[in-house]
Amino acid sequence: MVPAPYDFLFAVVLIVVGAVTCFAGYRWFRIVLALLGFVLGALMSSSVMGISNTAGMVIAALVGGLVGAAIMLFAYFVGIALVGAVVGALIVAPVFWAAFGNGDPPWQMVVVLAMAGAVGAMFVQRHVIIVTTALAGALTVILGVVAAADRGGGAAKSLGKVSIFYPTILPPGHPWAPYVWVVLGLAGTVVQMGFRGKKG
Repeated sequence: MVPAPYDFLFAVVLIVVGAVTCFAGYRWFRIVLALLGFVLGALMSSSVMGISNTAGMVIAALVGGLVGAAIMLFAYFVGIALVGAVVGALIVAPVFWAAFGNGDPPWQMVVVLAMAGAVGAMFVQRHVIIVTTALAGALTVILGVVAAADRGGGAAKSLGKVSIFYPTILPPGHPWAPYVWVVLGLAGTVVQMGFRGKKG
């Protein structure tokens, strides 16, 4: 949860973090891990505070964000497997399931795709980092843009004094979002591959 006065600022943070992740995820992998850890930690920790406690939510978000960033940095050596698992569970599963059913995907599918993502990531580390950071960053950019544009519609649900962000699903009510996600993800992949080629 994000206090309503700060939801636009947080949407801008999502756009910046998403752009860095999408177009420089492999090059700055440790920084990207820290940024994503901060965003996820901030959202999770702020959700435990009451919606009327604005100061408490801000403090919890900052502390939780720092803890999340630290955890992701310390998990650097297993970060590739974690990235593969997260993409399989939180991105591939919901997007794949949306084509066949409604609601949340079955937990069995989430577990299987998370395991498959982790194992696959270990075999093709560099390419997995590039593709997954491009897709994850593209999704984050879209969520930030939607949240900034309509303040509580799509990526964030407004509940009076707070806005609840859903950072792992494409914003509902925006049929263009899946197409932009794919195009932006492909663009990020191409850019990152280009960086690798010049570096080589």
